Amino acid sequence: MAGTAGTPGTPRVLRAMNDRAALDLLLEHGQLSRTRIGKLTGLSKPTASQLLARLEAAGLVLATGTTEGRPGPNAQLYEVNPTAAYAAGLDVTPERILAAVSDITGRTVGSYELPTPGRRPAQPVVRQVTDALDGAVKAAGLARDDVHRLVIGTPGAFDPNTGRLRYASHLPGWHTPALLDELAAALPMPVEYENDVNLVAVAEQRLGAARGHEDFVLLWNEGGLGAALVLGGRLHRGWTGGAGEVGFLPVPGTPLVRQVTKANSGGYQELAGSQAIPRLAREIGMSSVPSTPYAEAAATLVERAAREDTALNRLLLQTYATRLATGLASLVSVLDPELVVLSGASLTAGGEVLRALVQSELEELAASRPRLVVGDVHEHPVLRGALESALATTRDEVFNTSR
Repeated sequence: MAGTAGTPGTPRVLRAMNDRAALDLLLEHGQLSRTRIGKLTGLSKPTASQLLARLEAAGLVLATGTTEGRPGPNAQLYEVNPTAAYAAGLDVTPERILAAVSDITGRTVGSYELPTPGRRPAQPVVRQVTDALDGAVKAAGLARDDVHRLVIGTPGAFDPNTGRLRYASHLPGWHTPALLDELAAALPMPVEYENDVNLVAVAEQRLGAARGHEDFVLLWNEGGLGAALVLGGRLHRGWTGGAGEVGFLPVPGTPLVRQVTKANSGGYQELAGSQAIPRLAREIGMSSVPSTPYAEAAATLVERAAREDTALNRLLLQTYATRLATGLASLVSVLDPELVVLSGASLTAGGEVLRALVQSELEELAASRPRLVVGDVHEHPVLRGALESALATTRDEVFNTSR
């Protein structure tokens, strides 16, 4: 931005820095006048006018209207051109692939859901991915070539050393050694792959409960139990991409699970994962345990227990909170995070009641005492995180006017 003392660089680089600052302000605030952009950036009126003319000629901003209802002449308003670029995200589970396309402002312009039931994929994974993406692209009124970047979120993680998907043996068809090469050949845009829980953390950091926090842990409990670790504002993925696979964590209260990758489970998953909640409800004598799939049943039980104050519901929530805090105590003892975000339906369903119980238990079990909050991104958080991740890189590339 203008006025930064000692900022090195050529005039072209400095102009590009001011351009990006103005574009980021337009993304944050929406429509702004030249005068307002000048005040927010510290640029003079002539410089702000030149900047806007430059961005308008580059197709990055649009003149959209004028101010009304104020003394003096109406001022021209500008906004980021939403059609400057598009990004896409995919959320992959064994049951379905959710796809969405967003314009560069972050507005979702097309979405599509492709069912993928069964232990063996009815179609090759490459076909599933392209069909899901094409469905969202068609819904947006675009072509596949219009998408600047795609981010795919999956359970587990692709090992950066081998290109193989690890920690997700329950995802059929995604373990072919050449899969990443086949997808790269089939798609015209750059493709990135990210762990699903990491993408939820991206969504919470940019849009939700973790905004403004550089160090936090996100605990996710839905189909599986996992965590995302954000340290110094960056995701920590680990050597094999498996950082945060805390479902495999050995914890007190369950027998040791050996050969965890073959079992696709571990101590913490067995103790506090979604599948443990219906089992716990039956053990304590609850008669009305839903017969729906375990993740859905767990969320229903937790939501009901938080809403209806009965002895059995209190016992269910307190036992669940103790189990959750047991694994969290190990995480916070090592990482000492500022914040812990609780996300996934089996956690968010308990709302403030469950959060307070886990917070109380954690303060008894761990030396450090991070603040616990419930996640704010409720609708398709994995997909939202995939879009946010794709948009961040897309904006860096498209908004770079130094070239």
